[in-house]
Amino acid sequence: MTRLRPGLNGLMFVLSALAAGCGGGGTDHGSTQTASAAESSPADRTRARPAQDEGDRRAFNHGIEAVQGADGRWRIFFSSSGLPPTGPDDSGAWQHDVYVSSWGPEDARISAPHVLIRKPEAQEPVSAARTDNGHVMLSFEDGWNSDSEVSQRYAIYDEELQPVAPYPQDVEPGGHSGHVAATADKFVVFYSDGWINGGGVDDLGTGNGVYAKVYDTHGRLLHDINVAHAQREWWPMVAASPRRALLVWQRYVPGELHARLRVAVLDPETGELSGWRTLENRLQYYTYKAQYIPALRRFLVVGTTVDGHGFAHLLDEQGRPRASLPCMPATVREAGIAVRDRVAYTPAADQRLMHLALGPSSIALVGVQPSPLAWSYTGSLGLVRDPWHLHWVSLTPSGVEEAEFELAQAVPPSDQDLCR
Repeated sequence: MTRLRPGLNGLMFVLSALAAGCGGGGTDHGSTQTASAAESSPADRTRARPAQDEGDRRAFNHGIEAVQGADGRWRIFFSSSGLPPTGPDDSGAWQHDVYVSSWGPEDARISAPHVLIRKPEAQEPVSAARTDNGHVMLSFEDGWNSDSEVSQRYAIYDEELQPVAPYPQDVEPGGHSGHVAATADKFVVFYSDGWINGGGVDDLGTGNGVYAKVYDTHGRLLHDINVAHAQREWWPMVAASPRRALLVWQRYVPGELHARLRVAVLDPETGELSGWRTLENRLQYYTYKAQYIPALRRFLVVGTTVDGHGFAHLLDEQGRPRASLPCMPATVREAGIAVRDRVAYTPAADQRLMHLALGPSSIALVGVQPSPLAWSYTGSLGLVRDPWHLHWVSLTPSGVEEAEFELAQAVPPSDQDLCR
């Protein structure tokens, strides 16, 4: 089965953009190498990939996330078509398996990865979350043994990666593009379902709704929530505090080349969902990310507008905006956000690392520094080594690349970075 992957023409613009001028936002409401560095449409999986998709790096690997254990070490999960990646098979079908590695602040690089889940077809992009009792949920889109072309699936493991709810567990047959986050004692899987042809990037279509399911730490379903049922809304992202989950997704705008960025807050204890809010009216498709900031009890959302300008928003646990940065360098699709106390780090599309200083009601771009990694849309993440060093792990067609950032080497942003 060959996977159709829309969206790279518009994406490549973002990866090459330099920020200049301020982006348009708005608010409305509603109901392994070491260096010194996605949406998936479930529609028509049997067709050959279009010409612009021939160079899609996600066919080699796609999706990387990490969870930190009680001992301070990180477990890193990523989806790849081998080590080194081999890309699609002769029929064009993607063949990703789920790999796991580990890293601690004393390590120069991640440990040698090994396969955790291997089946025919692709299990990607993997998303990971950990509850306070040490249980880890992995969730991903899966083409293996699915009656619905693909299914959003999950598995749960204990602290030693022994199965608690063994793979494969279905979140939703036909579901896709899902991500998982964890509160103190619950998992929240936020996913899309269905596909509508036409519109979106390269006129390849959009998802047909976003949905959330809440599970306990053993994989028992607690709540099933229609966030935007049978609407042209998709590419769901999720971040979680100990008590709440922030849901982030994009909405199709008919006749336009941009989307709207929407958010809502879910209470996993009760299943209650807040009304949605639009954070950005001119979103570059797929180019956004969310992260919880424990020191502030705030959620950080970063992304890029269709004009190629980055933005950042800080929201409280009720989903109310507390601070916004309307313009900064463009961000990188599917790149992670690393957090150290009240500072967040995330890649810029012009091959730099951004430093964002955060307060309860403030966001400031305070530093930028060159990256030895060529950022890509296949996924990357940052791991804090100590207050002065950040380790970054990035997926590339040749495998996993790693780099160490000396944070003191950052320089102040230019007027152009700040759209002045």
